[in-house]
Amino acid sequence: MQVRAEAKGLELGAELRGPLPETILTDPTRLRQILINLMGNALKFTEQGEVRLRVRFLDGTPPAGDGGASPTLEFAVSDTGIGIAPTQLAVIFEPFRQADGSTTRRFGGTGLGLAISRRLAENLGGTIAVESEVGRGTTFRLLVPAGPLEGVPLLAEPSLTEQAHPTDTGVTSSPLSEPLDCRVLLVEDAPDNQRLLSFILRRAGAEVEVVGDGRAAVDRLVGVPADAHHTPPDARFDVVLMDMQMPVLDGYEATRRLRAAGYVGSIIALTAHAMEGDCAKCLQAGCDGYATKPIDSATLLQTIRGHLRERCPERPAR
Repeated sequence: MQVRAEAKGLELGAELRGPLPETILTDPTRLRQILINLMGNALKFTEQGEVRLRVRFLDGTPPAGDGGASPTLEFAVSDTGIGIAPTQLAVIFEPFRQADGSTTRRFGGTGLGLAISRRLAENLGGTIAVESEVGRGTTFRLLVPAGPLEGVPLLAEPSLTEQAHPTDTGVTSSPLSEPLDCRVLLVEDAPDNQRLLSFILRRAGAEVEVVGDGRAAVDRLVGVPADAHHTPPDARFDVVLMDMQMPVLDGYEATRRLRAAGYVGSIIALTAHAMEGDCAKCLQAGCDGYATKPIDSATLLQTIRGHLRERCPERPAR
């Protein structure tokens, strides 16, 4: 998110308003997906000013307004963007609906994000509410049950020390990790993901080359002659990060073609799906492992390091 904010000259901030439970019981992948969507929309529809995430604990607040009070966490995503007209607030959570036609033409998008986010929130036992004023900005409030809190400490003054530095990418990784001394081919069609993943990998010490679809990846790895030094294709890259949902040729078919052509290098799938069976589908296509989106940088780098060690335990540093 920080990369996108800096590109638009926006301030991106976060506030933890204590006391907050040290841990909650929920689905971290779904929670992250909702927050990424809400933050992404806020950045998309804000031309100047700021986007801010505020987190607070609502002890005993009914998460869905249906009785049965339970401890709840509120994530409020506020922006200083274009705002939403009162007549449109009632329909923005409907599939394929945006505020109006001009919004789609100006900003793009399908209008599915908020509908999916609300459905995910409801599956977590919570909900999403919205308040907005045209020309002044919008606030989306995500309410998520905290789960059983017996024995869970409440942090009176919660710290943001675990959050990435404001000039960082919005994801964290250990500064003590060993450099990622390798060459990576990133196969990804979305420009935002290309920039973010390249930034994470290069900051960790990797050399990165980017291609935009599976066909380009196949051509780069097995479809073109070796370079002037006759470098075998497998030696050009230590790891391939393969997005599985792409136009032209998706990651599944690209991986199958690479394996059929004799490519034996490490291929790690990047997938937005974390449902049961998705990992198996990636492995059946020929991938060595997978990482789910939204990407957690520490997990991704750990996954890459693990595959490097498996393939060459004593690989010397370059």
